[in-house]
Amino acid sequence: MKICITADSTCDIPKEQALAYDIDILPLSIVRGEEMLRDGLDIMPDDIFQFVQAGNPIPKTTAVNVSEYREVFERRLRENDAILHINLGAEFSSCYSNALQAAEGLPVYCVDSRNLSLGSGHLVLEAVRMRDAGNTIQEIVDAMHQMIDRLETSFIIDRLDYLWKGGRCSAVTALGANLLKLRPCIELKDGRMGVAKKYRGTYERCVRQYLADKLREPEKYERVILGHTGVDKTLLDSLAEYVRNAMGRKTLDVIRVGCTITSHCGENTVGLFLVRK
Repeated sequence: MKICITADSTCDIPKEQALAYDIDILPLSIVRGEEMLRDGLDIMPDDIFQFVQAGNPIPKTTAVNVSEYREVFERRLRENDAILHINLGAEFSSCYSNALQAAEGLPVYCVDSRNLSLGSGHLVLEAVRMRDAGNTIQEIVDAMHQMIDRLETSFIIDRLDYLWKGGRCSAVTALGANLLKLRPCIELKDGRMGVAKKYRGTYERCVRQYLADKLREPEKYERVILGHTGVDKTLLDSLAEYVRNAMGRKTLDVIRVGCTITSHCGENTVGLFLVRK
């Protein structure tokens, strides 16, 4: 059986990997003023920062619609026997619901990752590995559901402007956090986001403490990914080295996430995407 792997752009898999592994990425739309732009194709994260810094409102995001999913599913099924599609968590977007509607009557298996960004991306790459190893579509689907409970996703936000302007927190909360130099750590639990801890101090101090807290028991994890929305290179290299040392490994995936996550979190967001053993 020939299986095709597809995902939405929030999985934040680098383009080179998507091409190398024949992963079809469906882009969410970024609404910038009057423009509707495709995530990672028509607009990149730095374009968002420049637009906002010029005094414009923060761009909004729009889910992949049913017809867009259907077109890709039907096209890929001309050359494949089945499709495994992995989505951004259903709590965050209508992408999963739209994909299910588009898949009706087709050999398309949709998986709600209950995660976002590189957490979903890990599932996509694991699905590719299993496909290439000759596993059946049902074996891959079952493995995805089992792996979801082993994912730990968290991130620390430098400033709440983007969350506030995007309607994700109140103006009072954002103002208070900025005045007190509070930087919240957001964690995913049961497919939902919540504040796990609030760090106080300089940005660098807070990020380093966040990493230290999350990697207290490195032996628990078989994989770690360091994601970010754009961080000073010198600091990012230092943070990556810390994570490598903590995990006892020479290699580490350090990936800049795309426009969808960026438009909600803003600059200097750093996240850890962990897979428990």
